[in-house]
Amino acid sequence: MTGMTPDAAGPTVINRYESPAAWRDVDAYFSALLVPEDDALVAARESGAATTMPNAEVAPNQGALLGLLTHLSGARRVLEFGTLAGYSTIWFARAVGPQGRVVTLELEEHNAQIARTNLRRAGVREWVDVQVGPAAESAQRLIDDGAEPFDLVFIDADKPSNPAYLAAALRLTTSGAVIVIDNVVRDGAVTDRDSDEPRVQGVRAVAQDIATNPELDATALQTVGIKGWDGVIIARRR
Repeated sequence: MTGMTPDAAGPTVINRYESPAAWRDVDAYFSALLVPEDDALVAARESGAATTMPNAEVAPNQGALLGLLTHLSGARRVLEFGTLAGYSTIWFARAVGPQGRVVTLELEEHNAQIARTNLRRAGVREWVDVQVGPAAESAQRLIDDGAEPFDLVFIDADKPSNPAYLAAALRLTTSGAVIVIDNVVRDGAVTDRDSDEPRVQGVRAVAQDIATNPELDATALQTVGIKGWDGVIIARRR
């Protein structure tokens, strides 16, 4: 993926995972100071290279944010769309603790196997349910089975399906629940309404759905750092 840094001569294309040195340095500084990773988190992050989407896991400081949001909202049940190596899953599982529950939806069995290994290493495997298959189908099964409502939902899977994942999240949550959607800035491309990129249109569609839903209060935050130029939408059900 590419990022775009505007200047007077037009956009300069850079590799998404080679963000400006200052961004990387600031992320490294705050992560080292405030977000020390133990061996299990380091192993999970590094094993992301063996998944079907290498280097797609959240950065350490972003993982810590997800954990803090879980604590601050008092969440005990978390639903995650998109597992990969389970890096963010560990942050959620540690935040809810052994009395909580994390259900994480992963398309590929290969990734799920890596995640299960990482979850066991982190000591949280017993309270994490890794479900394999298309996330929309897995979410529908939860709905059909009458799953207990979730307190926090993290949507970080294929972006064209964002509207479907939000719709499922609304059926699986109640008042007070928090919904977080990752990778919404798309290196600034989110502002291009005529974009032919399905991931951009998926983000724009879900943002519009949130904006027109009277049950949701929301904001969006841009982020820059080791993962480039991106951001999150954070919404709460009234």
